[in-house]
Amino acid sequence: MIGNRIIIPITILFGFCANLQAQNIRIILGPDAIALNQAFTITIEVQNDRIKSYDNFPELPGFNRVGQSNSSSTNIINGQYSTTQSITQNYVPLQEGTVTIKPFTITINDQPIKSPGKRVTVGPPIQQQKYDPFSYDPFEEFLGRRKPQEFIEVKEDAFLALTVDKDEAYIGEGVTVTLGLYVNASQQSTMDWPADLSEQLAEIKNKITPANCWEENFKITTLNRENVEVNNKRYGQYKLFQATFYPLNDQTISFPSVSLNMVKYKVAKDPSFFGRSRQADNKIFTTKPKTVKVKELPPHPLKDKVPVGKYYLSEEISNEKLSTGQSFTYQFSVQGEGNISAIDVPSIAESVDFEFYPPNIRQDITRSNNKVRGTKNFNYYAIPKEPGQYALGDYISMVYFDPTVQKYDTLKSHFTVTVTGESKKNISISSNDLGAFYDVIEIENNKLESINQEGIVKMIANIAILLILGLTAFFIIKK
Repeated sequence: MIGNRIIIPITILFGFCANLQAQNIRIILGPDAIALNQAFTITIEVQNDRIKSYDNFPELPGFNRVGQSNSSSTNIINGQYSTTQSITQNYVPLQEGTVTIKPFTITINDQPIKSPGKRVTVGPPIQQQKYDPFSYDPFEEFLGRRKPQEFIEVKEDAFLALTVDKDEAYIGEGVTVTLGLYVNASQQSTMDWPADLSEQLAEIKNKITPANCWEENFKITTLNRENVEVNNKRYGQYKLFQATFYPLNDQTISFPSVSLNMVKYKVAKDPSFFGRSRQADNKIFTTKPKTVKVKELPPHPLKDKVPVGKYYLSEEISNEKLSTGQSFTYQFSVQGEGNISAIDVPSIAESVDFEFYPPNIRQDITRSNNKVRGTKNFNYYAIPKEPGQYALGDYISMVYFDPTVQKYDTLKSHFTVTVTGESKKNISISSNDLGAFYDVIEIENNKLESINQEGIVKMIANIAILLILGLTAFFIIKK
């Protein structure tokens, strides 16, 4: 009894000490060489603790991020207790070649962990033997024989759909296109992504991208599941491609039918505890074709030049009280939803009251929540030349077409500036006056004339000599 009383506290003490092992955090990079249809991985691993927080995995040049997986394990060896938790980010290569992954840092559990990076060689695609842990029976090898197993097809409740947010649009109006795979929540385990998913998606994108449109791509890099409801049934939606297309002319936009080859499993007819429970097979999902009718904009003198969208104006000015000759800065910011890249420089009315210089331009575009929004800033530098009070809306404006209300509208400045001081208009005119010589250029004959005066000089000299000889002879005869 005494011995037992001694052993129990010692055992507890050893277990407590084992739990006090320091956590070990590291970043594990994938292999040095992969095939084009294989994935490269970056794994963060924490031993003897759990992953409480971590930064986003880095973007790798030449790769697309396609999803994450996580795992955890517990080991007890000779009474020593240890745990390991890891999260793995998958990357699919875009093309063959050698890619250099630069050093990077990921903060894990509030600790910055550095990775030295590496060089990865991407080779040609290989024929892959897909491993399915559910299709392996360890007793088949142990007993030296195979049990015949029959697998049956399970009717899938899944579909591939290409959707558009409108069936008709004006020239320049955005049409958002989404390609998604929809899988019933109860059938998540019966399907899997194919190894050549990136190649299939690249081919699909080429097929559905219209030639007569400007494209704003949402650049989906991670296949996340989003719960949606279709016909009163709940599905998991995986967005494979999304972009907003802005038609450049009135040609109808056509999106052809496209297909995606998925991995789909058959299930065992008479499953056993140790037998194979499923068998990998292929299933092709196909979308229906779509068309979008494109309409001309309503009549307007500027209909071929105006941007199309839902916009509003934000503006800033350095000073509203100015002196003639004193420069000021003015920012004309167009914000809203539409093709921000297509917004041109606002028109400036010609005037002797101000001198506007070409603006500096900056634009920011956000693609999220099925919308393309952004801001385009035009920063002007200007100098007033005449005293007075001026509404800047009379000098700078932008006409646009709002497809929601189907009307043209104008963005105008709301600032009014007061200018004092002497007129600088005459100074400007005199500095630009090139003199009377240039005033007659427009009315002068533009016929080319020779500037060679040698023949004229000889003729005048000969006449002068003859005149002198004649006068000399006259005076001699007279005497």
